[in-house]
Amino acid sequence: MFDIGFWELIVIAVMGLIVLGPERLPGALRALQRTVHNVRQFSSNVQNELKHELRVKELHEHLQKAEQLDMDKLPPELQRSVAELKAAAQQVQRPYASKPEKNDKDSHE
Repeated sequence: MFDIGFWELIVIAVMGLIVLGPERLPGALRALQRTVHNVRQFSSNVQNELKHELRVKELHEHLQKAEQLDMDKLPPELQRSVAELKAAAQQVQRPYASKPEKNDKDSHE
């Protein structure tokens, strides 16, 4: 990842020991480790979200192509897939419509 050799690491460790002292150096290393972990976790989350969005866009483009090619000429398997995609898209557009209402009795408790 970094182009740092063994002797550069030794120099960095000695400088950290001189600047921070032996009491605070372990705490600083733990804080650095937590920060690196959080940055990696954040980048992983962003990467997963981007992959998901690209997949959704790809499915949307395929659905548009299928609609342009006249839906009646598609094989039955593809017609079922398109119907499932449309149903899933409608559920995403109205996620809270099917939630049951609370009873008045429940809301007063």
